Amino acid sequence: MYDHILLPTDGAAEMDAVIEHAVSLAAVHGAEIHALYALDTAAFGALPMETSADAMASMLEEEGEAALEAVETAAGDDVPVSREVVDGSPSRRIVQYAREQPIDVIVMGTHGRGGLDRLLLGSVAERVVRRSPVPVLTVRVADEE
Repeated sequence: MYDHILLPTDGAAEMDAVIEHAVSLAAVHGAEIHALYALDTAAFGALPMETSADAMASMLEEEGEAALEAVETAAGDDVPVSREVVDGSPSRRIVQYAREQPIDVIVMGTHGRGGLDRLLLGSVAERVVRRSPVPVLTVRVADEE
């Protein structure tokens, strides 16, 4: 049923449960995981001028590589993982990747925020669910209090 599973990650510690779920699903179906990290460099516009956008992008790219490596480590030798770092709005890039690649399902985390938090912070998962050409499996992650 699933040959290609898209696993967007932001590298947060809370992603461990999401990664574990995606790896288990991939193992059951003999699927490949496509690990994706989106660098949202548009967010740099709010930084002070003395902050180097290149330094920030480099730091985020290193974080992205570490996040993708965490997926590979969790998958071990049993589940194949392809990995990619992309630039742009996370929700847009996730949907774009799902449209351009042979993705069967997206597995991603959601904080389950509601009310004002959701209004102010938005929800990448919600935007992906609304726009995705394939099913999206959301895994609730714990918010740090």
